[in-house]
Amino acid sequence: MADDRRGGGRRRDHRDDEDNEFTDKLVAINRVAKVVKGGRRFGFAALVVVGDQKGRVGFGHGKAREVPEAIRKATESAKRTLIRVPLREGRTLHHDVAGRHGAGKVFLRAAPAGTGIIAGGPMRAVFETLGIHDIVAKSLGSSNPYNMIRATFDALKDQDSPRSVAARRGLKVSELQSRRRDADITSETVLTSAEGEEQVEMANA
Repeated sequence: MADDRRGGGRRRDHRDDEDNEFTDKLVAINRVAKVVKGGRRFGFAALVVVGDQKGRVGFGHGKAREVPEAIRKATESAKRTLIRVPLREGRTLHHDVAGRHGAGKVFLRAAPAGTGIIAGGPMRAVFETLGIHDIVAKSLGSSNPYNMIRATFDALKDQDSPRSVAARRGLKVSELQSRRRDADITSETVLTSAEGEEQVEMANA
C-alpha cells in the first residue's frame, strides 16, 4: 500500500515537473453567447499559446462559463497540440518562411543576434513561448488573432534544419552546404553575365 502511494506521488511529481517547464500566454479572451430556450447563456472563449522556450510550442482554445475555466481548457488543449520547431543557434529560424490560414497571411524572417522580436500581438506570444530571441515578422492579412496564430503555425511547420534536409537527401551537412555555396556562385555568375550582355546590347543600340 505504502509503495503504491509513493509510486502515485512520483507520477504526480513527474506531471508537475512537466507542467512547470511550460510557459503559457493568454492571446485573446472573448465573451460568447449561446441561445437556448430560456434566453441567452453567456460564457467566455480563451485563446492560449503554450511553449517550453526550447523549440516546442502549441496553441489551443477553450470555452466555459467562467474566465479561469476557459483559460484552463485552452491551456490543456494547447499542450496536446505541441509542435517542435528547429532553431538556429537556439535563437532564430534557419530560413525565411511564409504561412497562411484563411485571410491570415504572415511572413517570418531569420534575423542576426541582437535584433530582438520584431512582431506584434499574437505572433510575439508564439515566438516568446517558442524560445526565439531574434526574428522579424509581418502580418499581411487579417488581424483576427485566431487567423494570425494559425497562419504563424502554418509557417513554423515548414521550418527545416540543414540536418533534416541532409538526412532526407542522404548527404552530410557539409556536403549540403558546399552544394549550396556552389549554387550561389553559379547564380551570381549567370546574373553577372546577363548584366554584361544587356550593357553590350544597349551600347550597340
